Amino acid sequence: MKNVFLVLGIFFLLLSSCSSTPKVSRVDAGKQTDISGYWNDTDVRIVCKSLIDDCLNSPRVDQAIKAKRGTPTVIVGTFKNDSSEHIDTSIITNIMEQTIFSSGKLDFIAGGSTRDELRAERQNQLINASESTASAIGNETGADFMLTGSVKAMVDRADNKIVRTYFVSAEMTNIETNQRMWMGQNSEIKKIITKPRNKL
Repeated sequence: MKNVFLVLGIFFLLLSSCSSTPKVSRVDAGKQTDISGYWNDTDVRIVCKSLIDDCLNSPRVDQAIKAKRGTPTVIVGTFKNDSSEHIDTSIITNIMEQTIFSSGKLDFIAGGSTRDELRAERQNQLINASESTASAIGNETGADFMLTGSVKAMVDRADNKIVRTYFVSAEMTNIETNQRMWMGQNSEIKKIITKPRNKL
């Protein structure tokens, strides 16, 4: 009888250890978490803070703001991922856009799919909304500057070590003249990943 209970105990112990339910732990959103060595939320925070501070403290940005009557307007263009990793660059541009906009120094114009949706809605209103409430076509605010950028990664390997260095650049360009108003780069993100030799 004791052997039966022992077998059942071992069976249930093995069953519980093979549970498919994942273990989840909540951590502070600002806590640095490096699991794989790839690009992560900590990297985004470091890069965005550096680029935003550089942009908002740029003498040329300040000069452009003073030269224009009213707040200069910016549209977000392409922010390319030129690395071999999957990096969602829209997170970088969204944080930059929100923070710079909140500073009150620059206004942002809707671009991309949002702009397409707005234009489609105005076209729809011309047909379906009353004349007194329909939004007019041709009254969009033209942007003064375009924000673009890229993420590049350099990877160096030797034995069981990998070094990843990220270069994140951003530029703000005058749409009318093609002159660069601001250029910034962050290359602070450098990681050394040591893999177990049996995993190579």
